[in-house]
Amino acid sequence: MSLLPYHTPTLIEAGCDEAGRGCLAGPVFAAAVIFPQGYTNSLLQDSKQLSQKQRESLRTHIESEALTWAVGIVSHTEIDTINILKASFLAMHRALDALSCKPQHIIVDGNRFTPYHSIPHTCVVKGDGKYMSIAAASILAKTHRDEYMEHIHSEFPHYNWKQNKGYPTLQHRKSIIQFGVSPHHRLSFNSAIQLELEF
Repeated sequence: MSLLPYHTPTLIEAGCDEAGRGCLAGPVFAAAVIFPQGYTNSLLQDSKQLSQKQRESLRTHIESEALTWAVGIVSHTEIDTINILKASFLAMHRALDALSCKPQHIIVDGNRFTPYHSIPHTCVVKGDGKYMSIAAASILAKTHRDEYMEHIHSEFPHYNWKQNKGYPTLQHRKSIIQFGVSPHHRLSFNSAIQLELEF
């Protein structure tokens, strides 16, 4: 099924999505994307439905063809301070801040969002499977975050972030119990006792 180009066709519209919300380690990333009027791309899909190779290929297209795009990051220490939901919205706000062209309307994947200045927004449940700009934002957030986690993997290879990207796989949780938490882990998510009880 082809994704829709716009939620509000008469306005300059930014799509937003995040990656890394359910992780035990690393920052949360978010992206904002504005496509030019009339833009279409039949290959765009929700990032979770694509292979890594497809995401990387689409990232190149999105970054070259978007009217403007940006990625926002909220660190693991900030997540511990303000909680992951607020951190996800803050990452989206930071991405929106970095756009070279300010949107007149924002569409966000999910059912909640903290208003961004006075710009109206619409929350779209499973929006990354409905609108091109949200799908594109999901791809950029995912690929930029994966790249970051692969980079810090070399510091602490025993957590296998190159593969699990910080998500709570069985191997990742066992590594935390064996080696303890790293400086990149979110302490608000990590108690060795609680993790052990989940097995």
